[in-house]
Amino acid sequence: MNQRIVFNDDYTFDTQQELWRSTALISGEIITIYFHSILLKKMKGINTCTKFDLEELVEFWLEKNELQGNKIHIP
Repeated sequence: MNQRIVFNDDYTFDTQQELWRSTALISGEIITIYFHSILLKKMKGINTCTKFDLEELVEFWLEKNELQGNKIHIP
């Protein structure tokens, strides 16, 4: 686990964009994470197991990509 990331427990569904989003604190900066997934879009809520999976996806994304700005889009 990357110790510089603090995930907030604030998953919300954006009805206009039809995606789930959440925030996290990375190196002292608040970022918004957008999850673009047809399967997630069908979910009425995010359970604990799914939260851990999504956090792992974000950590993997950060290992492979450079954070630019305060938004991350996970396909």
